[in-house]
Amino acid sequence: MINRTPPSAAPRRHRARLLCAALALTAMLAALSAPAALSAPQYSTSRVLVRYRPAGASSAVAAAAAPAADTVPVPHGVTVAQELARLRSTAGVEWAEPDFVAHASALLIPNDPGTGTRPGEWANLQWNFAGQYGIGAEEAWGNLAADGAPGGRGVVVAVLDTGVAYADRGPFRRSPDFSRYQFVRGYDFVEHNPYPNDRNGHGTFVASEIAEETGNGLDLTGLAYGARIMPVRVLNSAGEGETSTIAEGIMFAVRHGAQIVNLSLEFAPGVTQSDIPELIEAIRYAHHRGVLVVAAAGNEGSSSIAYPARAADVVAVGASTEHGCLASYSNYGTGLTLVAPGGGPDAVEPGDPNCRPEQPSGRDIFQETLAVERGDPRTFGLPDGYEGTSMAAPEVSATAALIIASGVLGRHPTPAQITARLRATARPIGGGGDERLYGAGLLDAAAATAPGGPGAVTG
Repeated sequence: MINRTPPSAAPRRHRARLLCAALALTAMLAALSAPAALSAPQYSTSRVLVRYRPAGASSAVAAAAAPAADTVPVPHGVTVAQELARLRSTAGVEWAEPDFVAHASALLIPNDPGTGTRPGEWANLQWNFAGQYGIGAEEAWGNLAADGAPGGRGVVVAVLDTGVAYADRGPFRRSPDFSRYQFVRGYDFVEHNPYPNDRNGHGTFVASEIAEETGNGLDLTGLAYGARIMPVRVLNSAGEGETSTIAEGIMFAVRHGAQIVNLSLEFAPGVTQSDIPELIEAIRYAHHRGVLVVAAAGNEGSSSIAYPARAADVVAVGASTEHGCLASYSNYGTGLTLVAPGGGPDAVEPGDPNCRPEQPSGRDIFQETLAVERGDPRTFGLPDGYEGTSMAAPEVSATAALIIASGVLGRHPTPAQITARLRATARPIGGGGDERLYGAGLLDAAAATAPGGPGAVTG
């Protein structure tokens, strides 16, 4: 990545950069699939359950004397609702209800094979979702299925990046692990047209982390696989974009129904808030309109978070490794909200028992994206070389989508409520007292989407 000159010597327009450490390709296509949405409650259409009250007995006496209900067949040509209405209006009936069907309760285990040959081998690559220091994706999927919103169904996440491989148009192809129905209308603020196609691979990778199809027997999984992606291209094929372009992208996303904006990009360390007023105003606008903004903390290994993550009202996301340590490249410091898996080597933190910088580097993050060595928009794979706070931020955005869809914070949680929930449910890591290194801790999608807990709406 190119380091730009500090604002004292730079022009007024500042450029943001991608936040992955490398963009190398290992072309490996395999297989993915999505857990089915919960259906409406099921019950028998041939019978109903009825409890009759013994003559002259109270409800309490009847319950004690007749714990078992009677099974009453539903006459031919009569619906269950009609038969229930008849029975409930009949003298001596204590209650009448459908004979509901229960199903075995289990975690949703996707059948996506990753680079393996057997269903479910996605977890061999996606340690960030299912590993010891992953974010509890399987439990989160189960929570959302139980809430009737599998995979965060109905939530719109705007990905402001290099574009997304979202459609077959001209030389461009939709990523094979996306369906055409996973996208809402976006825009290309680099080319100024309504076709935000990816020429780099970074944006498609980020979108895949958030909403790649899950449980379809193909490749890997996306955390919020039921959410819809709004592709907004604000970075060019080299992964750079102007302040004004990014601000336009945020305004567009907010005005067109996005509930979450993901910014896996950063400005050079010397850029301050006073240098990017247009972007700061756009972030404030999003916050005031109830849209959560999530941004990557930066990849300089600095004790100061980069903008835009450093701005007020932004969820600032650092990166952790497979070992549960701060990643060596991850920025940290005051204002860090939490960390999420970003892959790569451990930082040197002598007081942290999880940090082992002398040992081999932790694994990268994997998702379906373009074959980026030549920016080929028609070839896809599961490339290695993706590590960074760019990879950590979309995991938080996806978890926020799951929180919204779950209803655990009510129907319309504010950005402040979602942020508080993310922090309150984060998993403590580090040697203790490490707020500057890890913020509130490691993202825990399972805890964040579980019923009850901090900020949950009851009743």
